[in-house]
Amino acid sequence: MCGMQTTGEPDPQRARDTAEFTAAMRGLKERSGLTYRQLEERADEQGEVLPRSTLADVLRGRTLPRPELLTAFVRACGDGERAAAWLEARETVARRGAAETASGTAADTGSETASEGPRRGIRLGERVLGARVFGVPVLLPASAGLVALVAVTVWALVPSGNDSDTRQSQLPRSRTQIRPVLADGLCLTDGYGARYESLVAVQRPCDEVAPQETTLVPLGGNTFRIRWYHPDHGPGCLTALAEGPGVGLLEPWDDCDRTTPFRIEPSGSDGGGRYSLRVDGRGCVAIKDAQTSEGAEAVVEPCRPKDSQVFVIQPAP
Repeated sequence: MCGMQTTGEPDPQRARDTAEFTAAMRGLKERSGLTYRQLEERADEQGEVLPRSTLADVLRGRTLPRPELLTAFVRACGDGERAAAWLEARETVARRGAAETASGTAADTGSETASEGPRRGIRLGERVLGARVFGVPVLLPASAGLVALVAVTVWALVPSGNDSDTRQSQLPRSRTQIRPVLADGLCLTDGYGARYESLVAVQRPCDEVAPQETTLVPLGGNTFRIRWYHPDHGPGCLTALAEGPGVGLLEPWDDCDRTTPFRIEPSGSDGGGRYSLRVDGRGCVAIKDAQTSEGAEAVVEPCRPKDSQVFVIQPAP
């Protein structure tokens, strides 16, 4: 339990904006002493849904939680008696943000926060949500795409007889993990970088990725799209940004047909499921500055023989 009856307890009523409100939520989580997984499990025991990856996104301070997620979080922390106070504080912050938006930038209708106008990703509130997929359409017409998004697609890569093609055929055929070789226990997933306001590909603990799922959409040969799916947010594919403040970063877009094809090539000759992710004419995907810390961004940079550009691709557990 969170021990909320002690002095110095997080006070959401003092929050003036989203950042301060989520800071209070972080304080509540710290008092609970519970991990994201434990909070998710406790909420489930109480008949509520609290996806740990969604909660992790919220606690980074960029967007207000949905009321039902906030309630599940507060109850899981053991502060259920103050759930109404948390909800009231959330609504106050949301109204204040909407008023500030109305006086300046255009508001995103029905959203809790402002939008900067049409974006190429899936926008909900002030976030472009990383989206993932269970199954992928294989050369389906656009009209059949929605059906394929919820189906598990069976696809095969036929070896041509050489070692490279044989190793390509060993790529996962369903749910996938993409793990930077330099960062043990971290997987490529969504998060916030230091220089771009929307969600992009970063490395985060693999056990905090669920319930999102990653699959590879085959485009022929060794070329694929990288597709994410989350049951709350839907599907989307990664694209390598070629311009603007996020140039070089990988952002999930909902229009997969307009996203980046990645050439997935074996790295080294010793097997082990290691690959490089190449973007034709641009370079290779790498973890920025070979960082091994949580939250480090994936970027496209000139291809070099270095471990920061090597990823282990294997079936998700």
